[in-house]
Amino acid sequence: MNTNLDRRLTPARPDLAASHLDGQVEALAFADPIPMRVVTPSAPLRREPRPDAPLDTEALAGEAVRVYEQHEGWAWGQLVGDSYVGYLPEDCLAGDAPAPTHRVCALRTFIYPGPSIKLPPLEALSLNAGVAVSGESGDFFTTSHGGHIFKQHLCLRDQHEPDFVAVAERFLNVPYFWGGKTSLGLDCSALVQLSLAAAGIAAPRDSDMQERELGEAVAFDDGLKGLRRGDLVFWKGHVGIMTDPDTLLHATAYMMSVIREPLRPARDRILARNGGPITAIRRLG
Repeated sequence: MNTNLDRRLTPARPDLAASHLDGQVEALAFADPIPMRVVTPSAPLRREPRPDAPLDTEALAGEAVRVYEQHEGWAWGQLVGDSYVGYLPEDCLAGDAPAPTHRVCALRTFIYPGPSIKLPPLEALSLNAGVAVSGESGDFFTTSHGGHIFKQHLCLRDQHEPDFVAVAERFLNVPYFWGGKTSLGLDCSALVQLSLAAAGIAAPRDSDMQERELGEAVAFDDGLKGLRRGDLVFWKGHVGIMTDPDTLLHATAYMMSVIREPLRPARDRILARNGGPITAIRRLG
């Protein structure tokens, strides 16, 4: 078995693995994927098939999932977007859901039962959630499931934001939530991933993956001079976004929210609290 494969990104267990891994991993059985989509506003992806298991990430409405097993209310599979593997509640998925035509471009929006803001909302969707639009009625788009969403809160899937930092800044004061990926709560790497996705830039889910794969390394010293808006600052297990040469925006458990603060005091505090030194600064092209 290839021991270098990342368990977070590898659909393989001792008893079952994806068929494309046959010959690369050892497993009692191999399975072809069943294509499905998330049909709830978000879906928890957990490390084990239990509601109290650790939350690794969340999948948003419309996300495609390759499912390899369905058992006792849980689907074990892999998210198509960022390749994360885990267990999702079966009732969050459907195999016949249409592909999204639009995505939510507001931080959060409501789905109404009709084209009126005075109706009680059915659900709320977060930034980057996918929506299949089937028509329109006045100021509202109609979804394939008969819901209605304010037109200005949706954009086409390939319509991207010009400044990912401005997207990240819209999450200011949103609560910190380990594994979260919505405007109700998110973690540090989700803030980076969601903001970049809105700008049309694919990013992996976790901070160590982002440090390895995003941008180019920026040389830095203790003075932390010469940084730019959009630079990504990494610690072991943590990441933040520079909004200007001196200011860091990040989702932090220290304040349990998304905050903006001077970089150097943040660096000193994280070091003092055993978070370690800055490990890298990366700049996107």
